Amino acid sequence: MIELEISAACRIGCVRHDNEDMILVGHQFIRNDEYRTLLELGDGDRYMMAVADGMGGHLSGEVASSDVLHNLQFFFNDLPVGLDASSFIEMIMEWLESINIVLDSKGKANEQYKGMGTTLVALAYYEGAFYSMNCGDSRLYRIRNEELVQLTTDHSLSSLMGNKKHSSIITNCIGGGCTSSYIDLVQIEDIQDGDAFLLCSDGLTDMMSDHRLNILLTEGADANDLCNAAIVRGGFDNVSACLIKVKR
Repeated sequence: MIELEISAACRIGCVRHDNEDMILVGHQFIRNDEYRTLLELGDGDRYMMAVADGMGGHLSGEVASSDVLHNLQFFFNDLPVGLDASSFIEMIMEWLESINIVLDSKGKANEQYKGMGTTLVALAYYEGAFYSMNCGDSRLYRIRNEELVQLTTDHSLSSLMGNKKHSSIITNCIGGGCTSSYIDLVQIEDIQDGDAFLLCSDGLTDMMSDHRLNILLTEGADANDLCNAAIVRGGFDNVSACLIKVKR
């Protein structure tokens, strides 16, 4: 049995007119709101936590992030029982192909949605195992013994080139005209009592350094506190955070 204490917040920020971010926590979809829950999970349970940062022009980014999270939630909860790690990963890869087709078809049917896409970062619990999922530049961090470590790699031009000059240019996403999207999907085997995990959009990490994030988390900040801190610093983008604390 494992216990998860979760806080999530999704804010529009100070500059954007629309909120293209969305968070999924179990069966809850969060946008322009915050959410908290405490739950216990056994070896036969499954639970999905994810952040999506949409893109693509007026309203289409909102649609992309929402479509992907709703589709993921349905697919994940409909997975067969008893999958081993390799089978689980294979089925998520198949889902990625199908959701790309869904977004592309929607864009072809309606010019308003042409080219829409979204990042996705997720922490999935499936039958006793945790998996990290990443497509784009939203991030998953682990906090252990007051040390913040990024577990995902940004799929961005700045990550490839080693500087922040091109920080807003991503090299991978779901939809967005990408015909060869990919997900970094890894089983997290080392889970300890007291670990915490942070899922977030770049609206958070563009506003503050990892060092500052670590200080806030060490001081006891929850997801809403993190979003508020990003907004105080300018809130140039939509900002989303989902903080998961683990007890074993």
